[in-house]
Amino acid sequence: MAGKFFDQLEPGQVFEHEIRRTVSEAENLWFCGATYNPAQIHIDAEYCKETEFGRPLFNSIFTLGLVIGLAVQDTTLGTTVANLGMTDVAFPKPVFAGDTIRSVTTVLDKRESRSRPQQGIVTFRHQGFNQRDELVCDCVRQALMLREAKA
Repeated sequence: MAGKFFDQLEPGQVFEHEIRRTVSEAENLWFCGATYNPAQIHIDAEYCKETEFGRPLFNSIFTLGLVIGLAVQDTTLGTTVANLGMTDVAFPKPVFAGDTIRSVTTVLDKRESRSRPQQGIVTFRHQGFNQRDELVCDCVRQALMLREAKA
Protein backbone atom coordinates (compact mmCIF):
# COMPACT_ATOMS: atom_id res chain seq x y z
CA MET A 1 0.00 0.00 0.00
CA ALA A 2 1.50 3.30 -1.07
CA GLY A 3 -0.45 5.57 1.27
CA LYS A 4 0.49 6.41 4.84
CA PHE A 5 -1.59 5.44 7.85
CA PHE A 6 -2.63 8.01 10.44
CA ASP A 7 0.16 6.73 12.72
CA GLN A 8 2.82 7.34 10.02
CA LEU A 9 1.95 11.00 9.48
CA GLU A 10 3.33 13.77 11.67
CA PRO A 11 2.82 17.54 11.63
CA GLY A 12 5.62 19.20 9.70
CA GLN A 13 6.17 16.33 7.25
CA VAL A 14 6.56 17.58 3.68
CA PHE A 15 6.01 15.45 0.58
CA GLU A 16 7.37 16.73 -2.75
CA HIS A 17 5.43 14.47 -5.07
CA GLU A 18 7.44 13.01 -7.92
CA ILE A 19 4.62 12.62 -10.44
CA ARG A 20 3.93 15.76 -12.50
CA ARG A 21 1.27 16.31 -15.13
CA THR A 22 1.02 18.46 -18.24
CA VAL A 23 -2.58 19.56 -18.86
CA SER A 24 -4.17 19.81 -22.29
CA GLU A 25 -6.85 21.93 -23.96
CA ALA A 26 -8.93 18.78 -24.56
CA GLU A 27 -8.98 18.00 -20.82
CA ASN A 28 -10.16 21.50 -20.00
CA LEU A 29 -12.95 21.30 -22.58
CA TRP A 30 -13.94 17.82 -21.43
CA PHE A 31 -14.00 18.83 -17.75
CA CYS A 32 -16.10 21.92 -18.43
CA GLY A 33 -18.52 19.80 -20.42
CA ALA A 34 -18.67 17.03 -17.81
CA THR A 35 -19.39 19.56 -15.04
CA TYR A 36 -21.81 21.69 -17.13
CA ASN A 37 -19.64 24.79 -16.85
CA PRO A 38 -20.13 26.86 -20.02
CA ALA A 39 -18.07 29.88 -18.88
CA GLN A 40 -16.51 31.50 -21.95
CA ILE A 41 -13.27 32.12 -20.06
CA HIS A 42 -12.68 28.34 -20.14
CA ILE A 43 -14.04 27.20 -23.50
CA ASP A 44 -14.12 30.04 -26.04
CA ALA A 45 -10.69 30.84 -27.50
CA GLU A 46 -12.01 33.75 -29.59
CA TYR A 47 -13.67 35.36 -26.55
CA CYS A 48 -10.48 34.85 -24.51
CA LYS A 49 -8.36 36.74 -27.05
CA GLU A 50 -10.03 39.91 -25.74
CA THR A 51 -9.39 39.13 -22.06
CA GLU A 52 -6.32 40.04 -20.03
CA PHE A 53 -5.14 36.43 -20.38
CA GLY A 54 -5.46 36.18 -24.17
CA ARG A 55 -6.33 32.48 -24.04
CA PRO A 56 -8.65 30.12 -22.13
CA LEU A 57 -8.02 29.60 -18.43
CA PHE A 58 -8.02 26.09 -17.07
CA ASN A 59 -11.04 25.31 -14.91
CA SER A 60 -9.87 25.89 -11.33
CA ILE A 61 -11.84 22.95 -9.93
CA PHE A 62 -9.91 20.65 -12.29
CA THR A 63 -6.69 22.24 -11.02
CA LEU A 64 -7.72 21.63 -7.40
CA GLY A 65 -8.54 18.00 -8.13
CA LEU A 66 -5.28 17.47 -10.00
CA VAL A 67 -3.14 18.98 -7.24
CA ILE A 68 -4.77 16.71 -4.65
CA GLY A 69 -4.70 13.75 -7.03
CA LEU A 70 -0.96 14.11 -7.57
CA ALA A 71 -0.57 13.79 -3.78
CA VAL A 72 -2.61 10.62 -3.31
CA GLN A 73 0.02 8.00 -4.16
CA ASP A 74 2.48 9.23 -1.52
CA THR A 75 0.01 10.12 1.22
CA THR A 76 -3.47 8.61 1.23
CA LEU A 77 -3.74 5.81 -1.37
CA GLY A 78 -5.65 3.00 0.34
CA THR A 79 -5.56 4.67 3.76
CA THR A 80 -8.21 7.38 3.43
CA VAL A 81 -11.68 6.65 4.76
CA ALA A 82 -13.15 9.96 3.55
CA ASN A 83 -12.42 13.58 2.80
CA LEU A 84 -14.00 15.72 5.51
CA GLY A 85 -13.59 19.11 3.90
CA MET A 86 -11.41 21.65 2.17
CA THR A 87 -10.82 25.22 3.27
CA ASP A 88 -8.60 28.16 2.41
CA VAL A 89 -8.70 27.28 -1.29
CA ALA A 90 -6.89 29.82 -3.47
CA PHE A 91 -5.73 30.05 -7.08
CA PRO A 92 -3.02 32.76 -7.07
CA LYS A 93 -1.96 32.24 -10.71
CA PRO A 94 -3.92 30.89 -13.68
CA VAL A 95 -3.29 27.54 -15.35
CA PHE A 96 -3.24 27.27 -19.14
CA ALA A 97 -3.21 24.31 -21.51
CA GLY A 98 0.38 23.10 -21.80
CA ASP A 99 1.33 23.92 -18.20
CA THR A 100 2.98 21.17 -16.16
CA ILE A 101 1.70 20.92 -12.60
CA ARG A 102 3.49 19.45 -9.60
CA SER A 103 2.24 19.11 -6.04
CA VAL A 104 3.70 19.55 -2.55
CA THR A 105 1.89 18.35 0.56
CA THR A 106 2.55 19.39 4.16
CA VAL A 107 0.98 17.67 7.16
CA LEU A 108 -0.36 20.53 9.28
CA ASP A 109 -2.07 18.68 12.13
CA LYS A 110 -3.52 15.37 13.24
CA ARG A 111 -5.78 14.12 15.98
CA GLU A 112 -7.38 10.86 16.97
CA SER A 113 -11.04 10.45 16.09
CA ARG A 114 -13.26 10.63 19.17
CA SER A 115 -15.97 8.47 17.63
CA ARG A 116 -13.82 6.04 15.57
CA PRO A 117 -10.89 4.59 17.53
CA GLN A 118 -9.43 2.85 14.45
CA GLN A 119 -9.19 6.16 12.61
CA GLY A 120 -7.78 9.65 12.93
CA ILE A 121 -8.14 13.05 11.28
CA VAL A 122 -5.20 14.54 9.39
CA THR A 123 -5.05 18.10 8.10
CA PHE A 124 -3.02 18.46 4.91
CA ARG A 125 -1.95 21.53 2.97
CA HIS A 126 -1.73 20.87 -0.75
CA GLN A 127 0.10 23.31 -3.01
CA GLY A 128 0.32 23.11 -6.78
CA PHE A 129 3.06 24.76 -8.83
CA ASN A 130 3.50 25.21 -12.57
CA GLN A 131 6.72 24.66 -14.55
CA ARG A 132 7.87 28.18 -13.59
CA ASP A 133 7.48 27.31 -9.86
CA GLU A 134 4.54 29.73 -9.58
CA LEU A 135 1.92 28.78 -6.99
CA VAL A 136 -1.28 27.99 -8.91
CA CYS A 137 -3.33 26.27 -6.21
CA ASP A 138 -3.31 26.19 -2.41
CA CYS A 139 -5.75 24.42 -0.11
CA VAL A 140 -6.15 22.87 3.31
CA ARG A 141 -7.85 19.47 3.43
CA GLN A 142 -8.99 17.34 6.33
CA ALA A 143 -9.12 13.60 5.77
CA LEU A 144 -10.33 10.74 7.93
CA MET A 145 -7.48 8.23 7.85
CA LEU A 146 -7.10 4.60 8.85
CA ARG A 147 -4.84 3.77 11.77
CA GLU A 148 -2.28 1.03 11.34
CA ALA A 149 -3.64 -2.32 12.52
CA LYS A 150 -1.81 -3.60 15.57
CA ALA A 151 -0.86 -7.28 15.52
